[in-house]
Amino acid sequence: MEQSSFKTVQINRRGRVLYLTLNLPRTLNAVDAVMHEELTRVFTAADADPLSDVIVLSGAGRAFSAGGDIDSMQETIDNPELFETVVYEAKRIVFTLLDCEKPIIAKINGHAMGLGATIALFCDITYAADHARIADPHVSIGFVAGDGGAIIWPQLIGFARAKEYLLTGKPITAPQAAEIGLINRSMPASELDAAVDQLADELAAGATKAIRWTKTTINIALKQLAHSMMDTGLAYEAMSNQTTEHAALVRKFRDKGK
Repeated sequence: MEQSSFKTVQINRRGRVLYLTLNLPRTLNAVDAVMHEELTRVFTAADADPLSDVIVLSGAGRAFSAGGDIDSMQETIDNPELFETVVYEAKRIVFTLLDCEKPIIAKINGHAMGLGATIALFCDITYAADHARIADPHVSIGFVAGDGGAIIWPQLIGFARAKEYLLTGKPITAPQAAEIGLINRSMPASELDAAVDQLADELAAGATKAIRWTKTTINIALKQLAHSMMDTGLAYEAMSNQTTEHAALVRKFRDKGK
């Protein structure tokens, strides 16, 4: 697995543990067009990497990921034909995450929003710093949560709770998320690295094939669900991309950012 193939994902190693770090800290690791494309390849490359057995995914700087890049959203509003690429890549991100046989630990070092939350929650085990907040605020910018959030949130916390968070876009703190089962564990930020490394070492020292194939078996139901829902969800998201309220909310968000 070569660093030269990825501009927005930093690759590091420690023994048989492969560390993938979303690396656009200036924008809180917001997923721009380059990162979006690279995320369609990085989990396949990590799965095929012969020098690792466990993957740790995190974000550089203060956030895990702020979600979709707002300027990229404006570009797809102005050029709706670009959304065809977004749809293709969004499916590849989720499907390759689920197809990866190696266990993936999400180290949620800071806020995980939108697509960032989706990617973290589709990982196999999720540890978070207790100051982190998790949300899927698609509706807050007039967008349908079609790129995976509507799939994974109900599986983790049930339909009633998932609907409350997905229909309002409101965030949940890491301790609350751990309490209701959205993530595995929440802990002080000072303890996060050591806890994740300890878990990664435990998995790396385990029966590698048994661990991989147990994960593969568990993921069958999630893969079936993703394949049955992604096309519909992304079709609705594409429709919402062309609504006047989405355009107005994106414009408001960009003006506020400036």
